Amino acid sequence: MNYRMPLLFCLSLSRCLTLLTLCLASPLLLAAETLLTADGYRSGNYRSPTPASSEYAQTLDTAALQQLLQSQPQTRLIDVYRQQWLHGRFIASEPHSNLPGSLWLANSGDGELTAQWLNYFSHNLQKISNGDKGWPLVFYCRSDCWLSWNAVKRAHHLGYHNLYWYRDGIDAWQQAGLPLVPAQPQTLP
Repeated sequence: MNYRMPLLFCLSLSRCLTLLTLCLASPLLLAAETLLTADGYRSGNYRSPTPASSEYAQTLDTAALQQLLQSQPQTRLIDVYRQQWLHGRFIASEPHSNLPGSLWLANSGDGELTAQWLNYFSHNLQKISNGDKGWPLVFYCRSDCWLSWNAVKRAHHLGYHNLYWYRDGIDAWQQAGLPLVPAQPQTLP
C-alpha cells in the first residue's frame, strides 16, 4: 500500500487551507492598517480598545490623577472628546460633562487635522501652558477612546514633554463617584 499519496494530499490540503485563511484575513489586516495615518495617528474607530500606555506620556488611573492634581495644582486637564462642527459652529447633539477645571478642545484628537484644527489645538496649548513646554498637561476623553491617545502624541510632536494620559477618562472618573461639570468646547479662533 502506498502511504505517500494520502500524506501528500493532506499536506497540500493543509497548505491550501492556510493560504485560503490568509487571503480571507487580508482585508481585515488591511483595514486595521488603514486605521493609522502615515504619521501614526489613529484615524478611525476611535471608540475601541486602546493600548495600555503611550510612549509620549505617563498613563494615569483615577487615583494617580488625583494625586497629581494635589501635588501639582497647576496641572491642566484637557478633554478632547468630539463635538459635531457644522457651518462654523459646534452643534451639541447631547449634553457633555467633563472633569472640573478642564478645557474642552473638541475634535483636536482626530487622526488628521486641518490647519485650522491644528492651530486651534496648538494655540490653546500655548495659552494654558503660558508658553511653557514643560507645563503638566493631562489629556483624556472616555474609556476606549483613541482621541486622547492621538492628542498626547500630537502635543509631544509640538514639543510638550510633561504629558499625562488619563486613559479611561470621563468614564473612570464618573465610576469613582467623582463630580463632573457641564462643558462647552473652547471656541475656535
